[in-house]
Amino acid sequence: MQRHDIQAITDFVQQKGLSEQTLSELRENYPGTHFTWCMDDDIHTGKPYREVEGFNIYLVDSRNHCANITSDESIASGLVFGECFEDD
Repeated sequence: MQRHDIQAITDFVQQKGLSEQTLSELRENYPGTHFTWCMDDDIHTGKPYREVEGFNIYLVDSRNHCANITSDESIASGLVFGECFEDD
């Protein structure tokens, strides 16, 4: 993935909000790229590639039939959006 694509995707999600509709639009606009949304505390490995208000972004490498979190943009095949909530 290219850094400018990741920034454009981040901007889009910040504008639209995390939802199935947003991910559906991303899948249409970036065919071949995988997008996943979960709660940030469900991710137990790797560090976020980017932290923004409301969610963290993780890069995914799925080259070997098994998805792994990576920090390498050049091998990333998708993004995971880890939604964050402030503690009460």
